[in-house]
Amino acid sequence: MTDLRTGLGEAVGAAFADLGLPADLGRVTASDRPDLADFQSNGALAAAKRAGKNPREIAAAVAEVLKADPRLASVEIAGPGFINLKVADAALASRADEIAADPRAGGELVAVPRRVLVDYGGPNVAKPMHVGHLRSSIIGESIKRLYRFRGDVVVGDAHFGDWGYQMGLLIGAVTDETPAIAAEVARLNAAADLPADWQRLEPEAFQAIELADLDRLYPEAAAKGKADPAYRDRARKLTAELQAKKPGAYLLWRRFAKVTQAALERDFHALGVDFDLWKGESDVDHLIEPMVRELDEKGLLVEDQGARIVRVAREGDKRELPPLLVVSSEGSAMYGTTDLATILDRRQTFDPELVIYCVDQRQADHFEIVFRAAYLAGYATEGQLEHIGFGTMNGADGKPFKTREGGVLKLNDLIEMARSKARERLHEAGLGEDLPAEEFEDIAGKVAVAALKFADLQNFRGTSYVFDLDRFTSFEGKTGPYLLYQAVRVKSLLRKAEGEAAEPGPVTVTEPAERDLVLTLDAFDAALTEAYDKKAPNAVAEHAYRLAQSFSKFYAACPILIAEPPVRASRLTLARAVLRQLEQALDVLGIAVPDRM
Repeated sequence: MTDLRTGLGEAVGAAFADLGLPADLGRVTASDRPDLADFQSNGALAAAKRAGKNPREIAAAVAEVLKADPRLASVEIAGPGFINLKVADAALASRADEIAADPRAGGELVAVPRRVLVDYGGPNVAKPMHVGHLRSSIIGESIKRLYRFRGDVVVGDAHFGDWGYQMGLLIGAVTDETPAIAAEVARLNAAADLPADWQRLEPEAFQAIELADLDRLYPEAAAKGKADPAYRDRARKLTAELQAKKPGAYLLWRRFAKVTQAALERDFHALGVDFDLWKGESDVDHLIEPMVRELDEKGLLVEDQGARIVRVAREGDKRELPPLLVVSSEGSAMYGTTDLATILDRRQTFDPELVIYCVDQRQADHFEIVFRAAYLAGYATEGQLEHIGFGTMNGADGKPFKTREGGVLKLNDLIEMARSKARERLHEAGLGEDLPAEEFEDIAGKVAVAALKFADLQNFRGTSYVFDLDRFTSFEGKTGPYLLYQAVRVKSLLRKAEGEAAEPGPVTVTEPAERDLVLTLDAFDAALTEAYDKKAPNAVAEHAYRLAQSFSKFYAACPILIAEPPVRASRLTLARAVLRQLEQALDVLGIAVPDRM
């Protein structure tokens, strides 16, 4: 099933080819002047240079061929040689029937599916997620859903930060604060009679540790590590002990991981984010030692002040990239080391053709260094690893969003703020007041998530945006709640039609609002293609908003339930097609639609 733009593009390309000109000149786009035409082709201007002819002359020759196409009501030449195309009502009706009958609502599959892994989320063990994790989670989830909807085999991986220097800092901080825990760590490290399954033990002394304790201690420990070389060196040694799986350090780390995971699952679930893999840096620890040996055998490792590095700089680099630090002078694996081992692990377990890292743009240099090392080692091929960065979510001052006290806002607190505002908005609009409390809370949660996600995804991921919860949660304007309201409105209409035994039927197109609605429905695949190619969900967000607007105009201009039966049947089919496509677009964005409000 081909959308109108693609089909007409093929026809225009064939007309150019008939004139002995390249078919790719027939590219068709949505018209800049929808009052004059539905689509346009500007290929005659480029063709004129090649053929040495007047562009209007070429455009006229192409138009003459196209006038025989039954899909077109008119073909006009404008300006210096623009070809304006207006689609026939019958062709629009036929296309609408196709979309209405398509379970995918007009969204096509890719010609050649790939195995794709999306790395996003990136939370750290021992620290609650904060607003800095919001964009990675929202954008990564949408990329995963988009690629899966297009037909790729996609795996989403949270990739926890759970095995590096920050763990050594925390082990030191916790043992410094609580002598009983320090004593238990020392006892376990010295024990010679631990059971074979000792890694499953949960010492009683460790059970008092909660995430709030780790959240409080980590900033203090990180600051000491920066200011005090001795403190930093001890933390590195403790990190090495953990990575060597000394029992005391390892079991204390296990407690850190356990209390963190409960909070992570809560926050991700509240955002409608899920992962196929919940792997962390620790999951590739067994690969580190043989990988280091392999890098050494390949002549890639270089000794540097007691550490071991891989040089990744290339001739012609416009700026100098530092090497990848593989093994520290204390003998521990570093952040980049586990990232490199993760690439190796993914190749061995999933063998992805593309790995997309959805991580803050400020990490661009780090990933360039790791990717280059992976290419040198033969763990991936050029272009197989791609970092898609994103900007920041800012406050009204234009700086990364903070609390009123200047601290970093926890993600759970942000979600609760959005839920509270969603409840307020629903009450203001008189929505959901007669519903059971549990259903109202579910709706408020969906409105809150829609507000947060759409506010983010309507922007190109590389840009920053200003956080404005009042605007994001409005049921008017370009917002997630507005889209939910429009979808629920269609659901209500279709329920009422079903209650009146009104059935959908073949589409007829006669009114301008019907034409506009079908053309918008037809544009879904183009939006998906753009989002897929650019790894930019904002194209789908923009389409969802345009579709909601088109339906709103159609609903106002074209009565449905009170229309004569054939017209009513046609318009009900259009309404069903809108609902299916709008829900599908929102699902790609990770936004769930309630049944009612």
